[in-house]
Amino acid sequence: MKKVSLLIISFLLMLSFGCATKEYVKEQVDPLTDRISKLETRVAAIESRIGTLEGKVAEIDMVKRQANEAKALAQDAIRTAKDCCDKLDAAIRKAEAAAERAEAAAKRAEESLEKAVTAEKKSKKAFELQQKK
Repeated sequence: MKKVSLLIISFLLMLSFGCATKEYVKEQVDPLTDRISKLETRVAAIESRIGTLEGKVAEIDMVKRQANEAKALAQDAIRTAKDCCDKLDAAIRKAEAAAERAEAAAKRAEESLEKAVTAEKKSKKAFELQQKK
């Protein structure tokens, strides 16, 4: 009898700790389901923001490339303008040197003309003196 009563008590104890009911599982899972759905919503929002930021980063990279291209073009233009200015300066120096040579030649021509006029006057005077004799 002791064995039977021990067996019955054991059986009753096993039944008392038996399977969980649907209500109990629902009570335990519902808060987790709510938390998981909130987390999924947050993850979706974060993924959307990441997508937007990736698009902006791509735009910034494109603008940066365009700025670098513009900078290179500006540097080329500056270099070309500087080369042109250097060539123009050289041409101006050559023109000034040519003008100075022309001025010097004009001065020599004036001096030669003055000498020729003086020589003409002397020869005219000499001719007149000879005619008088």
